[in-house]
Amino acid sequence: MDTPESKQPVSQPVHEHTSPSTLSPQQQQQRLKELAAVFFRLGCIAFGGPAAHIAMMDDEVVKRRQWMSREQLLDLIGVTNLIPGPNSTELAIHIGYERAGWKGLFVAGSCFILPAMTIVWILAALYVRYQTVPQVEWLLYGIKPVIIAIILQALFKLGKKAIKDKLTLLAAVGVIVAYFLNVNEIALLLVAGLAVMLSKNLRFSGTAALVLPFSGTLAQTGGMAAATTGVGANWIQVFLFFLKIGSVLYGSGYVLLAFLQRDLVEHLGWLTSQELLDAIAIGQFTPGPIFTTATFVGYLLAGNAGAIAGTVGIFLPAFLLVGIVNPWVPILRQSRWFSAFLDGVNAASLGLMAGVVFTLGKSALVDWVTIVLAVLAAIAVFRLKINSAWIVLIGGIAGFIVQQLL
Repeated sequence: MDTPESKQPVSQPVHEHTSPSTLSPQQQQQRLKELAAVFFRLGCIAFGGPAAHIAMMDDEVVKRRQWMSREQLLDLIGVTNLIPGPNSTELAIHIGYERAGWKGLFVAGSCFILPAMTIVWILAALYVRYQTVPQVEWLLYGIKPVIIAIILQALFKLGKKAIKDKLTLLAAVGVIVAYFLNVNEIALLLVAGLAVMLSKNLRFSGTAALVLPFSGTLAQTGGMAAATTGVGANWIQVFLFFLKIGSVLYGSGYVLLAFLQRDLVEHLGWLTSQELLDAIAIGQFTPGPIFTTATFVGYLLAGNAGAIAGTVGIFLPAFLLVGIVNPWVPILRQSRWFSAFLDGVNAASLGLMAGVVFTLGKSALVDWVTIVLAVLAAIAVFRLKINSAWIVLIGGIAGFIVQQLL
């Protein structure tokens, strides 16, 4: 005799390798709805940077919903490090592609980005409208120094993984020196990656040392091309600029600072260092990928059209690259050439981050109050392990309180 339990339908493992193309239209639609709901919610609450985002996705996709095994998720995490773009956003895009093909790719990625983009867009409009109001100025006055501490923490964490041996240490030091010599960041990333890749696979231990000094010649061409000073920008220029960034940017979202500082502040003169710090602060304060800083910068440069152009430009390469690379995940994960190239790129990213922390620190640490805030924030992130979103919030409140007391 059947028990009540035996009469209940047996659910199929949801992480079963079922190709999206073999699903019925109803099943495909159901998967798209699930992807939209999950990643929109994650986009609304995903504070704390890429590591926190990935942990949340692991909880949703592997533990709660069993859409894939942890081994599959780890493979996807690994391959995101082999292509440029924001890692946590690319992971969301990968998961969407695995679940529902190209439609799932765009649904998951867009829903993860949309909440942060909307919030940053609104804050950008308020910033442009009220940035001369003392309360807003002092709010950002308190946020800027704590951002420096948060970047230092990211630099430290990246360093522990990026500096694997003497070769990657040499690459990182070489990139730091080249950064202060005004060498183009894109060329530095590519040259460092190629140098380490050739050194490890061809066993020429001095390759990196020989190649990196010549990167200045290659990079100066790129730098000269980018140094077309202008008074402002239209949405097409904004789109093309961020499309370039999204196509070549490796490492964490903080490496974005180096590109924006060098190109938008120093070469093109479209932003001031203060505006750049404000943009990064708001990008950090909001949930979702820090690359939505492009939304804020785009709005400052070209209004509503610029906000859309900046966002689409910086994220579009991630969607396209994931769609191209995803079927090749098993091969790429086992390739020692790609692995070595990634080692060099990560070391270069570390060097760029170190350079930009110094540059932005000069703009953020302007008096004893900001120095104290930076020190306290460093203690909070390094010793107390407090979520970076709370630290940014506290920094803003501290700046507002100081304004009231003075």
